[in-house]
Amino acid sequence: MYSNHEATQLRQQFWTALGQYMSPVPSSEGEKINWINYKTGAKYLSLKMSANGQIAEISFILSHPSLQDQKDVFDQLHSFKNLLDTPSVPAWRWQLHTAGENGKTNCKINSVLTGLQVFNRHDWPGLISFFKPRLIALDAFWSQIKPAFE
Repeated sequence: MYSNHEATQLRQQFWTALGQYMSPVPSSEGEKINWINYKTGAKYLSLKMSANGQIAEISFILSHPSLQDQKDVFDQLHSFKNLLDTPSVPAWRWQLHTAGENGKTNCKINSVLTGLQVFNRHDWPGLISFFKPRLIALDAFWSQIKPAFE
């Protein structure tokens, strides 16, 4: 087991390594981008990545306070589903009204990987291989549909 301090350091080192690995990769619009702190520029819509224990997850999260507005935006996002599903990235899970970390209801489009640990450096290549194509896919998806949400 790791102490809280050691676990925090390993997580920080992993996210730094992923950021360094992704830094030469331009956004779908050809610009330099901070992949680890991806900004959608849309209120209530964010990209979140997590890796802890046995689960790694990348999610596009819709957190509008109105459940009806959440559903409406989620339906609009879902209408563009074909732009996100590609042969290089397996199908995404589309979840309407799920419980978020803070107890609030949100909607999310996500992909989950199990069996690899951020605390095991030998698993980092597998985690990076999981996150990289999904980050690129979400960026391409968002850059294509963003005008519909502005």
